[in-house]
Amino acid sequence: MSARIVQIYLPEDQIERLETILPRHTRRFWRETLPGAQEKYTCIVQQRYTERLLIELEEAFAAAPSFTAHVALLEAVFPAIEEDPTTELPLASDLPPPTRLERFFSRDRLSTDEIYDDIAQSLQIRPSFVLTVMFSAIIAGLGMRSGQVAVVIGAMIIAPLLGPTMGIALAATVGNWKLGRQAIITLALGCALAVLSGVVIGAILPIDPQASELRNRTLVQPSDIALALACGAAGVLAFSRGASLSLVGVMVAVALVPPLTAAGMYTGAGLPHAGASAMFLFTVNLVCVNVAGILTFLFQGLPPKSWRMTMGIMLVWLLILTLLMSMMAGTIFLGIGSWGSPIGDIAPVQ
Repeated sequence: MSARIVQIYLPEDQIERLETILPRHTRRFWRETLPGAQEKYTCIVQQRYTERLLIELEEAFAAAPSFTAHVALLEAVFPAIEEDPTTELPLASDLPPPTRLERFFSRDRLSTDEIYDDIAQSLQIRPSFVLTVMFSAIIAGLGMRSGQVAVVIGAMIIAPLLGPTMGIALAATVGNWKLGRQAIITLALGCALAVLSGVVIGAILPIDPQASELRNRTLVQPSDIALALACGAAGVLAFSRGASLSLVGVMVAVALVPPLTAAGMYTGAGLPHAGASAMFLFTVNLVCVNVAGILTFLFQGLPPKSWRMTMGIMLVWLLILTLLMSMMAGTIFLGIGSWGSPIGDIAPVQ
């Protein structure tokens, strides 16, 4: 059973209201009196009910002095709490019941606040972020240069672009402009560092433009769109269920870091046209990851502040994807992003 321990602190004059809320969301709860006219409630909450409990607590007590709610993971509880349709806790009478699709996708996900906390930590620009991006790009570049796929995958494990990418999708879903702005700044810095690292590799080391691991980053095929969409959806599903960040990071970074590094390497080696095509692949992947990420967050029941705004952002991403797909057909920019190779028969750069 996936469950949380929720500890609630509030003034004692609010307990009557709280005790009308808790039975709708919790299986068991205990009350403890604290000094200073304070009360503490400890609740066992199934994971699928944590979101709605926190929302109702915020609506009811956000303005109350000294109100605090702590959420922690519960590893086990005895006696066990049965979890089946017959034991499902009802919603408030003024809320529509969830559809089968919403219930299925939101069953085991973290609450929005827990997702916020996980993402917010990864948006801080620290020396460790800068160095990790550079090292992951260098490892990926050297792996692509020598054709060692395992090395490229290893670079994806340490690439820290998961948080910013998921942050952009989450901000677009729930309409959090502050989170979106910070995520965009962090992702832009990470992308610039990856490209610059690739430029250094391409400028100081000889590369073979026809090396398969490099050349593949200059070609955009329909399968690449499907891969990026799958990476975005799988990344959100795993991230919102508290999976290992390294595992989830591979899903997202594999679509972003290699094209960025390849773009830098080709540019540093004096092949700007091939570099532009690799950057085009990155752009396609980034758009697809965000489209899939927003849709998956919505399927999981994350509550948008404004459906009109969220759908507007989604429409913009889809329009950009449509434009990029037309470029993939070779109709714009003289072949950048087209089905063919922009490299041709160029010899290795010495």
